Amino acid sequence: MKSYLTHPVFKLIAETALEMRVEAYVVGGYVRDLLLGHPSKDIDVVVVGKGIELAQAVAQKAGNCKVKIFKNFGTAMMRYNDWEIEFVGARRESYRRDSRKPIVEEGTLEDDQNRRDFTINAMSISLNEASYGTLIDPFGGEDDLKNGVIRTPLDPDITYSDDPLRMMRAVRFASTFNFRINQSSYEALSRNAKRLSIISQERISDELNKIILSPKPSLGFKVLFNTGLLHQFFPEMVALQGAEFKEGKGHKDNFFHTLIVLDNVAEMSDNLWLRWAAILHDIGKPKTKKWVDGIGWTFHAHDFIGAKMLPGIFKRLKLPMGDNLKYVQKLVALHLRPIALTEEIVSDSAVRRLLFDAGDEIDDLMLLCSADMSSKIPEKIKRYKENFELVRQKLIEIEEKDKLRNWQPPISGELIMETFGLKPCKTVGDIKTTIREAILDGKIKNDYGEAYAFMIETGNNLGLSLK
Repeated sequence: MKSYLTHPVFKLIAETALEMRVEAYVVGGYVRDLLLGHPSKDIDVVVVGKGIELAQAVAQKAGNCKVKIFKNFGTAMMRYNDWEIEFVGARRESYRRDSRKPIVEEGTLEDDQNRRDFTINAMSISLNEASYGTLIDPFGGEDDLKNGVIRTPLDPDITYSDDPLRMMRAVRFASTFNFRINQSSYEALSRNAKRLSIISQERISDELNKIILSPKPSLGFKVLFNTGLLHQFFPEMVALQGAEFKEGKGHKDNFFHTLIVLDNVAEMSDNLWLRWAAILHDIGKPKTKKWVDGIGWTFHAHDFIGAKMLPGIFKRLKLPMGDNLKYVQKLVALHLRPIALTEEIVSDSAVRRLLFDAGDEIDDLMLLCSADMSSKIPEKIKRYKENFELVRQKLIEIEEKDKLRNWQPPISGELIMETFGLKPCKTVGDIKTTIREAILDGKIKNDYGEAYAFMIETGNNLGLSLK
């Protein structure tokens, strides 16, 4: 293990700790990632004694590095070149039933390791002279890393009840590393799911976003669903689950379909909000589900209803209400359009309108729609994909020719008013709409000259005279 601690920063901390006669250990995520083979430059150091004083002394030795002190938490943070090091005193924690904020007392290294969430995060490496570089692993975290297991150091019911956010973290680590949660810890998730109620939604959503950004997010969502954790904060997604049959006709389970789409998007993009669009693209289906005799189950306007649901969902989940919401809304509202084009002869007009409505999001929309193509019939998928490629090609051709992405009509309302001597009124809007529709339908080109001539013609047809 000594070979892992070759960077001068570790020797610097070790020498300073020796001079101050305190014990120091590298702990937690840095040790875990080191053993996984991808060390970071984010180090946590536990000090048996005064962590803040050691941080200040190390910073002074390093050349007066700046130290941020957080007295309420007993921690100090310093930057050393491109390394970020947090110092904290070893501590023992106890919890009240109604809060995840612990009552903290000074403690030993053993106390500090006992309070850790999972065995893979409870390992430490000594920075002390007699045992420098030695791995201290009281709970078998190294074996759990090798075997791909998420396990709590102590009784999982106590670990999760004390700090229920650890349940979301268990799912996050399982999803991120493709590990399994061991049986006793998994069962404890279900028993303690309702304890999430004492956690702020911001903290829950922060962990949820990390699950969504994992390589295969469906792994995390299946655990969230099966343990009842998802039910505590995302009932709209839970409502997607299930398939109903009537007169021999059924619909797909939209929850598991959503997870397929999410994984498909995750393979192609790291964009968090595109992944959210995958999660929410069918969120309106439970509200629009209807049986129609002779047809079967329908979900008419689920795209429109889903887009309308999003502000409420974002607000409750404490997700950003600005541009990110608008982006996801646009993709949800438009997600049926490209797929519909694959089922008919693709007209230039339909493609122009899609480009006009999607704007800069057209590429992400096409990626989402490609991910949304799922069927158990290989011939159907093959036909969809072939037609979808035709739509893609048509989009490229129309965009190169007509330049409609984020298009602004060549004729402004001010020009219309000036030309016909009008004040702001409905007629001005009607003329602008007529010009826009003519361009989108391909009746006139997207240029000023043709649009101006068409404006004059439209005004004359309305009985308007030039000013």
